[in-house]
Amino acid sequence: MNTHALPPPSALGQRLPEDFDLKACRSLMRGGSKTFFAASLLLPPRIRLAATALYAFCRVADDLIDDGVDKAAATAELQQRLDAVYRAHPQQLESDLALAMVVHQHQIPRALLDALLEGFAWDAQQRRYETIEDLHAYAARVASTVGAMMTLIMGVRSAAALARACDLGVAMQLTNIARDVGEDARAGRLYLPRQWMRQEGLDPDLWMQDPGFNEAIGRVVQRLLSEADALYKRAEAGIGLLPKDCQAAIRAAGLVYAEIGREVERRGNNSVDSRAVVSSRRKLLLLGKALASPTRPRRAAGPEGTWDAALGATEFLVRASAQSDPAGAPDLGEASTDDGRVVWLIDLFERREAERLRRNDIGVPTWTANTGR
Repeated sequence: MNTHALPPPSALGQRLPEDFDLKACRSLMRGGSKTFFAASLLLPPRIRLAATALYAFCRVADDLIDDGVDKAAATAELQQRLDAVYRAHPQQLESDLALAMVVHQHQIPRALLDALLEGFAWDAQQRRYETIEDLHAYAARVASTVGAMMTLIMGVRSAAALARACDLGVAMQLTNIARDVGEDARAGRLYLPRQWMRQEGLDPDLWMQDPGFNEAIGRVVQRLLSEADALYKRAEAGIGLLPKDCQAAIRAAGLVYAEIGREVERRGNNSVDSRAVVSSRRKLLLLGKALASPTRPRRAAGPEGTWDAALGATEFLVRASAQSDPAGAPDLGEASTDDGRVVWLIDLFERREAERLRRNDIGVPTWTANTGR
């Protein structure tokens, strides 16, 4: 992956005007998700434009790969656009101009965006995932990259916080996969670890020819949810390392996504015949729980036994982010708690999933498989 050094923020001149994203990048959100558009207005000013710019570029990039006939050519085009962004000479496209300001002001390492594009490409290739470690690698690219970038935008660069943010991304992605087994199978996609399926006496290729629910598939789904729960627990340990006004929102995002897993379990782990949904009332209750619970940094339990140890699949993201130059990062200050941020985080995943399912219905290749989830 490219790791080009960042020129100073001054190379791009003045910051984007406050209405830049309102005119361009936010129009992407308005067309893709009215919920996301409304929630973005509630984000605190110090991260609002940056978060919007990341959303806009991710959507443009994913759509370009998914909708393109030549996936390799689309990926190459996006790499060239990132080259221009990191040379401080972005193409005159609103999404690229806004992204350039974000990566230079917040010192976002190129490795994160390269990894995100790689995950998009894996989806286009319909890559197979033999082991849970293979699935971790996929989730690291399509989900943990976003968590790491958001952590940097919040002004946090410690390896411990970044490792836990990446854990949360992987956990969310595994939950998405467990929830959408049937939807993915009917679209010709399989994200369950093939090794696990064979251990349950299932031939993955034969099952894909006629996907149906049985106890064996239920056990694989439950195993995946248990893996996600362990990562949610690890992620919780790092929330106290985030700025105070971000902690409740990130905790709530984790709680809501973990609740999707609980809903799958209530359905007997049958995510083949139906898709689990968390009610709005339940989401509000979980948000209240997040607001009422204090967060404190604590040692994270993990096989490595160290506080800042990352999951093997996300080590490269943590290393790249923790070593990035913090020069130019904004002053955090003492902003008030913004509960709207949880809506943004959840909707970012859910808008992507809604788009994926829409494309499945009309036979168009999906965009980042399950993260959108």
